[in-house]
Amino acid sequence: MDVDLSAFHFLRPWWLMAIPLAALLLWLGRSPSGRLGWGSTIAPALLPYLIVNAPGSRGPRPIHAVAALLMLGGIAAAGPTWQQDLPPFLDNQAPLIVAVDLSPSMDAADVPPSRLQAAKHKLHDLLARRAGAKTGLIAYAGSAHLVLPPTDDPSLVDLFIQSLATELIAAPGKDAAGAINVAASVLKSTQAGGTVLLVTDGADTSQLPQVEQLAKAADFQILVLAAGASDGGVLRDARGQPRMDKDGKPVLGTFDASAIKQLAQAARAPLGSLTLNDDDLDWVTLHAQRHFQEVQNAGQAVHWKDMGYWLCWPLAILALLCLRRGWNVNWLAGLMLACLAGWYAPDGHANPNANPNANPDANATPGRNANPVAGAIANAFFTPDQQGRWAYEHHDYARAAAVFQDPYWKGRAAYDAGDYPLALAAFARLDTAEANFYVGNTQARLRHYDDALAAYDRALRQHADFPEAKKNRELVAKLQAAIEAEQEDDNNDQKPDDVAQDNKKGAGKMTQVEVAKASSDDVWLRNLSLSPAGFLKQKFAIEDARRGASAPAGGRP
Repeated sequence: MDVDLSAFHFLRPWWLMAIPLAALLLWLGRSPSGRLGWGSTIAPALLPYLIVNAPGSRGPRPIHAVAALLMLGGIAAAGPTWQQDLPPFLDNQAPLIVAVDLSPSMDAADVPPSRLQAAKHKLHDLLARRAGAKTGLIAYAGSAHLVLPPTDDPSLVDLFIQSLATELIAAPGKDAAGAINVAASVLKSTQAGGTVLLVTDGADTSQLPQVEQLAKAADFQILVLAAGASDGGVLRDARGQPRMDKDGKPVLGTFDASAIKQLAQAARAPLGSLTLNDDDLDWVTLHAQRHFQEVQNAGQAVHWKDMGYWLCWPLAILALLCLRRGWNVNWLAGLMLACLAGWYAPDGHANPNANPNANPDANATPGRNANPVAGAIANAFFTPDQQGRWAYEHHDYARAAAVFQDPYWKGRAAYDAGDYPLALAAFARLDTAEANFYVGNTQARLRHYDDALAAYDRALRQHADFPEAKKNRELVAKLQAAIEAEQEDDNNDQKPDDVAQDNKKGAGKMTQVEVAKASSDDVWLRNLSLSPAGFLKQKFAIEDARRGASAPAGGRP
C-alpha cells in the first residue's frame, strides 16, 4: 500500500484531542497515591489485595491500556487518509495521445541509434508504465494522420509505434498544428482530461499562430518532448548512402531548439527532452495524471479513503486486555485473537449451486481448505456481501459468486469466474441498464448472439448514453454477420464443383468431376503477411490524396 505523505491529512482532526486527554489520564493516575489513587478512601491494609499494581508488580497497568485505547481511538476517529476514494468502475489514469514527428530529420543519430528509434524505445517503456490506460497514436510530417485512436491495448499501440518510419509520409514539413487538430477531434469523444504529447525535433514557426489558437480552444493538455541534442549531420539511408533532397543536396538532421521553445510557448505546453534514464517518463506521467485529476475534480467534492479502520484491530486487542483482572489472562486473550486472525478467511460459505452428492472438496477454492472455524468467524464479523467483496477484490471470483447476496455483484463475480449460467440467473433479478449490459456480455460468451443483441438493446433503451453497450453491440452484430456469411460459404462449398455428361456408353448418367480447389481460408490467412508499415504508408498516401495538393498546412482531415 503506497502512502503519499504529501497528501496525508486527517478528515476529522478534532478527534485528536483524545491524545492529550490520554496523557492527562496517565498523569493523574501515575501512582496509587496520586489524584486518582485509592489511598484516601480504602484502608491501607486492604489496598494491596484490591488493586492490580500491587507493590512489587511489574509491567503495564490497566490505566495504561485505557490511555492507549484513547490515543488509538482518537487517531482512528480522526480519519487518517492519503488516498482519494475513486469509484472502481471509472478510469483512473489519464488518456494520452502521442503525436510522433516523422520528418527526415528524425533519422539523425545525435541521440543513438537515431532520434526516431530513441523515441520509439521511450514510448515502448511509457506504454508498459501506463498499463491499463488508454493511449492513442498520431503520425505527422508535412501532414498529420491518425494511426490509432485511444485504446487500452498496449501491445496494439506498440505494434504501430515500432512500425513508424520517416518514409511513411511523403509530404515534407512539420505539421504540428495538424497533429493537434487531429488530436482535438479524437479527444472530443473520449473522457475529459486528456493529454497530447508532441515528440519532435523542430517546428514550423509559420504555424505558431494556428497552434496558439488551437491551444486556447482545447480542453486538453499539450506536452512537447524534444528529441535531439545537436546538429545531427548528414542523414543516411538504410544502405549508408547520403540522403538527398529534390535538388540533389544532402539532407541535414537539424535540431531547432529555438523553434521547439516557440512551439511550446504557443501551445502553452511544458517542454521536456528525451533522456537516457526514466526522468522523461516520470515527467510525462506526472503532468498527464495531474492534469487528468484536476479536470476530474473540478467542481466536485474530493472524497478521501478513511484509513482509520485499520486501527480497529489493535483497538480490539487493547479492549480484550481490559476485560480481565490480572495480566496473565490478558496475554492468553491476545494469543487467542492471533490464532483466530490466522484462521480467518472470507470463504465460510459453500457453493449453493454445488452438487450435494459430489466430492465436498471439489467445490472448495483451489489452494484453500474448507475451515468451519473460519466460516463461523467470518459469519460473526462480516455480512455475506462483505465476505464476497473481500473475495472479489482478491480475485477469488468463484468464492465471491458463492457468498454474494447482492444480485448485481453476484452476477459480476460469476461472470468473472466464468460461471455464465449463475451470472444470467443473478442478472435476471434486475432490470437496470448495467445488468442488461452484462446479460448481453454473458449471452455473447455463450454464443447466444440474438439474446445478446436483445439485452444490449434493452440496456440502450434504459440508458441511451452507454458507449460500452453500443460498442459491444456493434461487435456482436459484426461477429454474427461474419458467422452467417461463413455458414453460407460452407453451404456453397458442399455443392458439386462441376457437372459433366458422359456421351459414351451409359450416356445420360451424371458424374461429378473433381476440380482443383483453392487453398482454404485458414491456409490463406496463415500465409498472409501484412506489414503495419506498408499499411500505414498506403493509408497516409490515400488521405493526402483526398485532401488535395492545395490543402493548407494543418488542414482538417
